[in-house]
Amino acid sequence: MQRGFHEPVEKPRRFYKDVTVAQADGGFAILLDARKVRTPKGAQLVLPTRPLADQVAQEWAGQGETIEVAGMHATRLANTALDSIPQARDATAQSVADYAGSDLVCYFAEEPAGLVRRQEERWGPVLDRAERDLGLAFVRCAGIVHRTQPQATLDEVKTLALALDDFGLTGLAFGAALFGSAVLAFGLQRGWLTGEQAFELSRLDESWQEEKWGVDAEAAERAGRLHGEAQMLARWFRGLDPAPGRSV
Repeated sequence: MQRGFHEPVEKPRRFYKDVTVAQADGGFAILLDARKVRTPKGAQLVLPTRPLADQVAQEWAGQGETIEVAGMHATRLANTALDSIPQARDATAQSVADYAGSDLVCYFAEEPAGLVRRQEERWGPVLDRAERDLGLAFVRCAGIVHRTQPQATLDEVKTLALALDDFGLTGLAFGAALFGSAVLAFGLQRGWLTGEQAFELSRLDESWQEEKWGVDAEAAERAGRLHGEAQMLARWFRGLDPAPGRSV
């Protein structure tokens, strides 16, 4: 019988017992019962560092009777880095530049005064650091009307993105989309911000509204999901650059 349009798709059942990590092909492979995992396009799932491989392995180990693919964000990032990014580096870097062209942290509120002050206190230092450390000078504006950013800034964003390897570029593009901000994605990638800080900075407006009017269940569920993704991404960048003292 043909599956109904609204009938839920059956989740795949867990087919393995043990998850391990082993050196392979210049990196670290994920093994399920001693068999190597492959990406959707058939490449071996090999990560460049042991901490990153451990992060992906823990997602597989944490599955129950069924595999919750939608929640395996690090695995999905790894698949993207291996299957898609090598052929789409320029377009991926351009997507980061596009987020910079309408970056969340450049659009300050016009009112109320308390929200404006909070944005200036929290977003201002991040924009200052992006200019000081990365040479990214952004136009700051009040209101929601689009303002064109300097072409030199957008070109430099793309150049910085392309300087990353495939796994770093994958994470940066994911972060820019997650936060609506290339600046916050760079801050997390460079270690200026923790996952918690980047997440909080990305939703200053929402937090302000919640303080005034309360939180509804749907918004809380969405915020919890995005918070988890921000923490995952912080660990992703930490796994790529496991320098002592780097915050997550």
